[in-house]
Amino acid sequence: MQVDTTADASIPAATLMLMPRAGVKGRGTVWAIEHRFTSQRHESIDDGWGALDQAAREERAAPGTQIIEQRVKTILSGNDSPDIPFDLSINPYRGCEHGCVYCFARPTHSYLNLSPGLDFETKIIAKVNAAERLRDAFASDTYEALPLNIGSATDAYQPAERRLRITRSLIEVLAEHRHPFSIITKSSGVERDVDLLAPLARDRLAAVYVSIPTLDGKLARVMEPRASAPARRLRTIERLAQAGIPVGVSVSPVIPFLNEPELESILERARDAGATTAFATVLRLPWEVSPLFQHWLQTHFPDRAARVMARIRDLRGGRDNDSRFGQRMSGQGVWAQLLAQRVQKATHRLGLNRERVALDLSQFRRPVAAPASSAQQALF
Repeated sequence: MQVDTTADASIPAATLMLMPRAGVKGRGTVWAIEHRFTSQRHESIDDGWGALDQAAREERAAPGTQIIEQRVKTILSGNDSPDIPFDLSINPYRGCEHGCVYCFARPTHSYLNLSPGLDFETKIIAKVNAAERLRDAFASDTYEALPLNIGSATDAYQPAERRLRITRSLIEVLAEHRHPFSIITKSSGVERDVDLLAPLARDRLAAVYVSIPTLDGKLARVMEPRASAPARRLRTIERLAQAGIPVGVSVSPVIPFLNEPELESILERARDAGATTAFATVLRLPWEVSPLFQHWLQTHFPDRAARVMARIRDLRGGRDNDSRFGQRMSGQGVWAQLLAQRVQKATHRLGLNRERVALDLSQFRRPVAAPASSAQQALF
């Protein structure tokens, strides 16, 4: 595995000057950063009207969201990373309207010839035939039930799900074939599907993990602007736990000097709400995420931007990002060791250090082939 060094690119001064200083309400970024595969480059030039243009940009409303419905050929993605506790994943959507500025999945929009910046949170690809493709996968003679997660890259309960109900249709297929799965989300929308999840959880077929990087509402509004509020996510943990659904908390990503001081507080509040297990990962800045995050830091936290990036590079061996297995989730060096110790001690003290729920793979039922009709039988 090679180390990703391309994320060390600096932001051109002209671009910084012409980008909105205060951001736009409801969006993690309004920078339509060019993706790494583009054959064209654009340069921002101040024509003397910069101050007026700047004011106009800062007053504009948040760009709207476009949902692009797509029929996909496959829905299951394999995982060969030892850092992740599942072998298969399903992401019903590409792109995510939550707008989390730190999202490691942003660079995937580059493969669609779209910007990992603004396009990632405003041009959402909805895989409308996901349930059909999952049923097809289960029907294959070669399919083997393996640990499966929904929403590992982009949130399965982002706003589009309220109308499209793709995630719910997937859970219905999983329930029909008794296939175990976990969900990770930062949306209270998962509560809608408690009627499906609760009976599956009783049979060790479902578990949910709620991501809570911060309890600070002001920080959450600029860092993950369209995700559920932190207090609302705690209530989601409580409601899931009350329904008998095993629920864990993910304090991810941990960002030095921003949400990192809250680590123990988040774990304690999640435990009080009903979480039974927890984990944390450090910030990752692959490809275009690095300049996007650095611009966001300069916009919202100019007083500590340099300090944050210095600590991140210390975690990553002097780089903005290190994509190597065994390093990408935890970092390296003294600070990474101290963070790991904090997580270990806090989860032990709070009783959150138990293993993730062991789901039962033995209950999987392959679809039964439909019997041939009398007309078909006559052909033979």
